[in-house]
Amino acid sequence: MAKGVKKIKWTGRGRVISNMSIPNKKITITADQVVTFEVDQWYKDTTEDEKKKNLTWIYQDRKKLTIIYQRTLVASTPFQVTIPPHLCGPFQYYLEASLGGKRDFHDETGLYISGYSPPKIVSNKWCKIYNGEDVSKKHTFSYGETIYLNLKTEGLNGHKNMQIEIFRHFMIFKDPLMRKIFSVEVIDGEINLEIKNTFAWYSSIKDLQETEEFYIKIYDPVTKTYITGEKGIIDHAKYLKIKKKVVSQEIKPPTNISPIKKGEPDKNEERYELCKFETISITEPTKTPVELFNNGKNLSKVTNPKTPISKTILFEFEKHEITAEAKTQLNNVLQYLLQSHFSTIKIDCHACVIGKEQYNQKLSQQRSDAVKKLFVDGGLDARRIISIGRGEVNPTDDKKGRDNIKYKNEKEYIENRRVDIAFDSLGHDAQTIIYETIAPSHSQNITIDVTEYQNKACFTGKHKKNIRVNSTEYPKAKDQVGNKLDFPVKSDLSWMNPAPLQYIWPRYNITHVLNVEKSMDSANNYFIDVHSCRYFSNDANHTIQIKAYPDIKWTFEFFLNLTNDLSVKWQNKNEFDVKELQKKSGKIGAERRWKQKDASIGFSLKAKWDNEKQSKELKAEYETKFKKAYDIFASIGALADGITNKTKGTFSDTVSKSIPASFVVKPPNLSFTGDWFLAHPKDNKTIIGTDVTIGLHAKPLIGLEVTIDLLGAIVFAGGEIFGLGPGVLKLYNAIQGQLKNGIKAGNEQNGLSASVDIYMDLIITNTITINTDINFNTAGKTKDAKLQLETEAKLKVELKVGIKIKGEAAIVIIKVKAYFEASASAEASITFAHTFNYDEKGLYYRPKLGFDGMDAKYVVRISVSLAMKIVKDKKSVEETREDDYKIAEGTIKDVIPPFDVIKELEELFNMSANIPLIKN
Repeated sequence: MAKGVKKIKWTGRGRVISNMSIPNKKITITADQVVTFEVDQWYKDTTEDEKKKNLTWIYQDRKKLTIIYQRTLVASTPFQVTIPPHLCGPFQYYLEASLGGKRDFHDETGLYISGYSPPKIVSNKWCKIYNGEDVSKKHTFSYGETIYLNLKTEGLNGHKNMQIEIFRHFMIFKDPLMRKIFSVEVIDGEINLEIKNTFAWYSSIKDLQETEEFYIKIYDPVTKTYITGEKGIIDHAKYLKIKKKVVSQEIKPPTNISPIKKGEPDKNEERYELCKFETISITEPTKTPVELFNNGKNLSKVTNPKTPISKTILFEFEKHEITAEAKTQLNNVLQYLLQSHFSTIKIDCHACVIGKEQYNQKLSQQRSDAVKKLFVDGGLDARRIISIGRGEVNPTDDKKGRDNIKYKNEKEYIENRRVDIAFDSLGHDAQTIIYETIAPSHSQNITIDVTEYQNKACFTGKHKKNIRVNSTEYPKAKDQVGNKLDFPVKSDLSWMNPAPLQYIWPRYNITHVLNVEKSMDSANNYFIDVHSCRYFSNDANHTIQIKAYPDIKWTFEFFLNLTNDLSVKWQNKNEFDVKELQKKSGKIGAERRWKQKDASIGFSLKAKWDNEKQSKELKAEYETKFKKAYDIFASIGALADGITNKTKGTFSDTVSKSIPASFVVKPPNLSFTGDWFLAHPKDNKTIIGTDVTIGLHAKPLIGLEVTIDLLGAIVFAGGEIFGLGPGVLKLYNAIQGQLKNGIKAGNEQNGLSASVDIYMDLIITNTITINTDINFNTAGKTKDAKLQLETEAKLKVELKVGIKIKGEAAIVIIKVKAYFEASASAEASITFAHTFNYDEKGLYYRPKLGFDGMDAKYVVRISVSLAMKIVKDKKSVEETREDDYKIAEGTIKDVIPPFDVIKELEELFNMSANIPLIKN
């Protein structure tokens, strides 16, 4: 049955040069472009389950001799190919996908791939040794001396017939061509020549100078052009200097040298070792799984320590065939080396002392070559392998001059019949993943799931397919082979704790030692080890640390009611009102002298834990006079004085100092609530912070009550009114003017301009209310905190206006309640709001207190009965029988102007109103 991938195709992603490609056969891509490939067709016997398994993508040379690299990916994941400029050129790669991980040497299921980049010489150098340093500027060679030429190229990789022309640099005449070197190869983007025929140059140079200089040009016979360098020039490698001296007359043709495969193992974030796992997730009861790890993404402090890897395989006596067990070990190493592009492997083979030394030397080399052949047959580039047969070097036995087998028991020296395989691996060492959770006081199981956990191809041999969990809570570690493990966790808060106050801040266990407060993390720790060659290869470091904190929840309630007013001011009040205001003022003065406050206080502190099965409460409520907190309220008192002084002054400046008014700041009557517990912040299920909800409720917080008799001190002189502020006067004149204009039911002759008594009282009442909850998580983002108040609290300001008409009709009007009942109303507010600023430093509070000003909207109405009575003799009665008639209405702006109390206080006392509440 034919199973597996029948054909692959280009996905369409990445730039393909169509005129240099052959559909379904060959694709040419632009240098440094990411081009992806996927499965096009499956063999008909491939099952749907098999189509979902992993595929091994094998990227190799076109002859399928050497694997450049290979990757094992989920079948649905496209394979990426990028060809850098130096590997672009005629060289073709072959890409195939294998379900079983083996190459198909019979059918062409893959595609040939090459890269295109404009041909160019990037660098050049003359060296004394192969791939040595450039000595053209500081060394002069002699004729007959071996010289090495290195050229790094782009767009020429795989070219086998380049031509190098060597020119003598002549100062006067045209530079003569000295030599042509044909069939020059570009291997891995480099030209490397070993030149041993410089003695031939010596004999052919006319007018030989003490020191000659040479340079080269590179000719492409296919395109019939010279290859340029970075700046478009065609002269390269200036200059090779040779002095007039012969050190050797040996003449050999220049030789192409293949570049040595060298470098470091890949350090990419993506890793491809077959000893691996892909994801790790944690599942708690009644919660959705939380993914902690996904193919190495978003890890902290990932390092790739170079780790020497050493493997040893043994041979049977006098044999160099590799055993079945050894083949398994070597294939695991081979798979790693094919995944790791630049790792170089060293093979040292030994033989025991039994037999002749020369025979053992040959046998050890045969064993070494057998291992090398296994790697090369598997597709590993032979240039990455250093194979040495060491014979009897460094044996563990002592030959003592005896070579005959009869003197030795070969079983005693099996350790000497070995091959030591050594290479460097760049491991994967990341910082331990921290997962924080909340747990009850009794044990509950957490499940850890690891997907695609495989260790059969572990080239180190130390990684097992197991999950290990350790904690001080366990008598011994939980250890299980497989992909999943259930293990119990709990907090360190006992369910029977009589007073859990040490967990008042649940992330820390607060203790007192010698009156010094110490904070200790209250979490129980659980350490999880999941290791592979691909990720977390260092099994000395834990993969995951679970921190289980107590599930205690705290609720705090506090109320404070002060009985006496905070501040009282008045001016020009009548005798009766003055006595009441003096009584209030006397209580305020007594409190300030004795530095104490009359108050009723209550509080409650409640804790619930162990899935709310356990609870404790501390509660108290009492009436008291307290001094300890007086300083706090003294500052509130200063604020109250500032408000009354500012309010009184503003009204006096706006209206008149002679107008009767009283100003009272009402005391705080407030409650404060708090709930806090540990919780995950929004959009992050791996860490926890303290979730805090603060409630502030005040009726009022600071209440301002102002009563002003706006017309109590009006003076009439010459028909004008004095003593009013411009806004109040404007309001008064507007009402009075409209009354004099009359109504439909009458005019001035009806008596409307008769004795009219208008009264205006401005009453600012203590209706400041606050009902606010503030929520944030100490581990959360600032944008997720809910810090806005539902509404701004306001003081209500009312303007009551009444109108009475005296005269002949008064008695009748009173009897039937038929008098002019004019009223004007206005509402303004004293804005009292809270501004809470939460940032990395903590939570800050800033009050906002200001008078918004007042606009008056007035309406004057007359009752139906009075209207009928007034116009009875005038025969112009309005027959409509509604409740009343509207006589006048209007709106007056800025009866009282606005001002900012907090700003005025900050400027007055040179202080900031920002108050820190919680510091992180």
